[in-house]
Amino acid sequence: MRRSGSPSACSGGVFDWGVAEKRLAELNALSERPDFWNDPVKAQPMMRERTRIESAMNDIRMLEREADDAETLWDMAEAEGDKATLAEVDAGIRAAVEKAKSAELKALLSGEVDANDCYIEVNAGAGGTESQDWASMLRRMYVRYANAHDMKVEEIDEHAGDTAGIKSATMLIKGENAYGWLKSESGVHRLVRISPYDSNARRHTSFASVWVYPVIDDTIEVNILDKDVRTDTYRASGAGGQHINKTDSAVRLTHIPTGIVVAVQAERSQHKNRAQAWDMLRARIYEMELKKREAVAQAEADSKTEIGWGRQIRSYVLQPYQMVKDLRTGVETSDTAGVLDGDLDEFLAASLSQKLGPETVVDDLD
Repeated sequence: MRRSGSPSACSGGVFDWGVAEKRLAELNALSERPDFWNDPVKAQPMMRERTRIESAMNDIRMLEREADDAETLWDMAEAEGDKATLAEVDAGIRAAVEKAKSAELKALLSGEVDANDCYIEVNAGAGGTESQDWASMLRRMYVRYANAHDMKVEEIDEHAGDTAGIKSATMLIKGENAYGWLKSESGVHRLVRISPYDSNARRHTSFASVWVYPVIDDTIEVNILDKDVRTDTYRASGAGGQHINKTDSAVRLTHIPTGIVVAVQAERSQHKNRAQAWDMLRARIYEMELKKREAVAQAEADSKTEIGWGRQIRSYVLQPYQMVKDLRTGVETSDTAGVLDGDLDEFLAASLSQKLGPETVVDDLD
């Protein structure tokens, strides 16, 4: 992490002190205006940006102080031949390096909507109960991750499995940098285990897909023509009591040009579900355009095609050995229980760090 004179506040992990200082002054001035909170939709993202910049600047100041102190102490200890102090300074430098890595990751969360809340869709692949149970395990994993990081989870839509698990589910994750951290989870997740649903205790391979896209606010314009959207209403199948199942309160929107489909049944009111569905549709279309600009987009059809070996990003093997391996970064761990309980930090950090280096080719687990 270093102070830089480049034209953007953060580019490729390099923090531009001058630009950040100027932007922080602008945001401070705006926040002091008496009418600042008249429009919370615009004010909240600016306050989140202010917090991110201020935090990054404080991290850099702290690291610079620690580096200066370590250099002074090292020179003194070396002159006096104080090996104990030299060892202490060395340990401090190693700790500072880890802090610098953490600060660099924070700097990488500088995308256009990285600070935003996000939606997570989980869809079971082919394979019936096996894949539907696996989709439910993935949903639980993300709920546990969110809870561990002080993020809030709202259930938006769910379609229960035939026997166990879920066919699909959509959640809204609310928290600082929710999209920035979780966006790399989009793709196919593969599970290998001895099936609890197989009386012969055979080893099964199951697939489920995950799609992560950001919540966008009214400051981002996404133009959708009414004629391009088909609206269907139906009776909700999830939680909500008898009332919700007696009325056509659930709403499904299909964007005909792209094939994007969103569904909401969280509320008893069809009006509220319709509004939420339109917000999700805008977010999905915006995210698709954002990915195109970042040159890492895939056509929307790809996200809904057959869930199998093609777009696999991570393997979870529970039998005959235990291992979780990311096929993009090569990060792996034998703590499968921890990962499935939401401990994803190492995987998410590696995905962010990969932006700073060449793409890695990784072999899958057997």
